[in-house]
Amino acid sequence: MAIKVAIFLLASFILVTTRVSSDLEEALAQAAPVAGHPGVAPAHAPAQAPPPHKIVDTKECFGVCKGRCSLHSRPNLCGRACMTCCSVCKCVPAGTAGNRETCGTCYTDWQTHGNRTNKCP
Repeated sequence: MAIKVAIFLLASFILVTTRVSSDLEEALAQAAPVAGHPGVAPAHAPAQAPPPHKIVDTKECFGVCKGRCSLHSRPNLCGRACMTCCSVCKCVPAGTAGNRETCGTCYTDWQTHGNRTNKCP
């Protein structure tokens, strides 16, 4: 009798693990489509950065920098750095964070007095 129970438990365990692994394989197949397969879009297409705000007159910097630094933890500090970068580089990246590379090397390579490369927000 004990042998029958052991065989039943072993068979049940094998059945359950087989079903779980096949569900996992189906989920992975749906999440990661074949890259070269036509008609199938990649799961996570890289998002393109919005275009930066090109500045013609330095008077435009105030409004653009105010929007850029609106969510910053220290908006006054961010605004001062942004105004400096805007007046020299004539560009402010779109959005409240990131996208720094859209303004070019003037914006991305400018260093602080401590030689840190993140002067411009």
